[in-house]
Amino acid sequence: MIETRGLTKRFGKHLVLDELDLQVRAGEWVLYLGQNGAGKSTTMKLLMGLGEPTAGTARVLGLDPWRQGPEVRRRVGFLPEDFHPYDYLTGREYLQFVGDLFDLGRERRDRRADELLELLDLGEAAHQFTREYSHGMRKKLGIAAALMHEPRLLVLDEPTAELDPRTSDLIRLVLRGLADAGTGILMSTHILGAAEKHCDRAAILHEGKLLRCGSPAEITAQFPGLSLEEVFLRLTGTADAEKVKSFLEKRPS
Repeated sequence: MIETRGLTKRFGKHLVLDELDLQVRAGEWVLYLGQNGAGKSTTMKLLMGLGEPTAGTARVLGLDPWRQGPEVRRRVGFLPEDFHPYDYLTGREYLQFVGDLFDLGRERRDRRADELLELLDLGEAAHQFTREYSHGMRKKLGIAAALMHEPRLLVLDEPTAELDPRTSDLIRLVLRGLADAGTGILMSTHILGAAEKHCDRAAILHEGKLLRCGSPAEITAQFPGLSLEEVFLRLTGTADAEKVKSFLEKRPS
């Protein structure tokens, strides 16, 4: 469903992606892990045709995202990191607008919107303007928008950020169910733990370079006794304890 070969992106002299080879197959949920600035969001934007690479190739559902970007975006459920709904629409109106973009037809559009609003506990807020939504409510609306047209492939940039633990667990269960039904999922996250128990593979990106890609069990087997989060920190760098100590020591007594 997704395949990149040597995907490279530079912004001036800054190398953001360094010859990325990545695959997401049908029915597979891949966690995309990396520190801030590692290149995760850049990867997803390139896959959606929202920019061109410096080198390399990509195929998304068999399509070239830079030559067939509108068709890719029509087929894929995409949640960008900086999702902002139109603040002059209510939550339900926004999902209806998305449904119209995907030509769902009025009956299917309204049914799907109501199902997703109910699933994501937005039913009571369905008729509120989105400008009145909290950050978490907007994130849930973005997830609903990505799911509106029942796509075969999801590309989700930090879908559980700003969500409470209950809703995060709900999203993980929904994604696992969709993957089991054949949907391919590429999801970036900084929140491991529960997510690693549900996913099929994890890809660890550091400074644009893919360091590891495999099932959580395969990756952690190389580091006996460590969790996936601990392996991630081992590979990409832990917090600078000396920097923290120096900062604290400068505080007035």
